Amino acid sequence: METVARSEPPAGVETSAPKDTTLIYRQSGWTRLTHWLWALALFFMLLSGLQIFNARPQLYIGKESGFGYNNTILEIGAENTDNGTRGFTEIFGHRFDTTGVLGWSGPPGQETPRAFPAWATIPSYYDLGTARVVHFFFAWVLSATLLIWLVASLVNGHIRRDLAPRVEDLRKLPRDVVDHAKLRFHHTREYNTLQKMAYGGVLFVLLPLMIITGLAMSPSMNSVLPWLNEILGGRQTARTIHFTVMVLLVLFFIIHMLMILAAGPFNELRSIITGWYRTDPPAKHDEPTERSA
Repeated sequence: METVARSEPPAGVETSAPKDTTLIYRQSGWTRLTHWLWALALFFMLLSGLQIFNARPQLYIGKESGFGYNNTILEIGAENTDNGTRGFTEIFGHRFDTTGVLGWSGPPGQETPRAFPAWATIPSYYDLGTARVVHFFFAWVLSATLLIWLVASLVNGHIRRDLAPRVEDLRKLPRDVVDHAKLRFHHTREYNTLQKMAYGGVLFVLLPLMIITGLAMSPSMNSVLPWLNEILGGRQTARTIHFTVMVLLVLFFIIHMLMILAAGPFNELRSIITGWYRTDPPAKHDEPTERSA
């Protein structure tokens, strides 16, 4: 994700506007690298994961599943009707017609029954083996990068200094909610409360939960961590949690992109690509402050 700004660039980095106090070096090279590695890994994991889901497009709660159980909470499929084959999505017993997108999709006259359409999966054709290889490879990329980031951030104080909410942050929460609702953004060195909560939720809850539930679904890991499935309520429940976390991460991505567009895409993208970020000009009554990296 992001690292809070440093007022001075690292050794060897030059700027064409050294006297511009609103232009600061906000993102370190390591932060930018991990950000793009996470984005790349999650992209391939999402599309390959949808391909894997297509092999069994149902979600259950419990340790077992099948015709003898009534624990299905999500099903995507196709059915024959008087109007021809139609795609459907059923959630907690409520069925919706999703023909053309979910359940039954493809070029006109060449539709096929598949939960997620070809354009949303890797590979686009049905190939469960390739999807598993891609999914597991990028899962290890994500896990390794997250672990290294976590250790480094604990050592250098980034988590304590920049991500951990303080009492004053919680006091500012109502104002931050109102500002975001009005699309009124403050470009400062510090994360606002909503950013801390969102980034912290992704980094310390959603991503670890994604990794843990992924391990719980792996038969080879059952011999190593036999208690993991029990804690999560069984392999089918772990699969459902895994899918739910995926949906939450997609929602986070959409909101993240919308906030970037609303806050100023050039400034935000420049920050995560080059490290440089333009802050709001200080008010005349504000006293200059120093903040260590």
